[in-house]
Amino acid sequence: MKKKIYKVKNMHCESCASMIELDLEDVGVKAKCSYPNQSLEIEFDEKKLNEEKIKEIVKKSGYELEI
Repeated sequence: MKKKIYKVKNMHCESCASMIELDLEDVGVKAKCSYPNQSLEIEFDEKKLNEEKIKEIVKKSGYELEI
């Protein structure tokens, strides 16, 4: 399992953070998103997902990761 922390752009509230967490958890990523820190901490299996796919999932939700 790989752990990473990213900065997130375009979050406006705690609901934004919750939406990102739920969208990532749907694909098997453990996610903890912090609105006050504008950050996302994730843990994922590199054999199943890569960072670009995670970035794509977050972007479809309307947010952007700084990789």
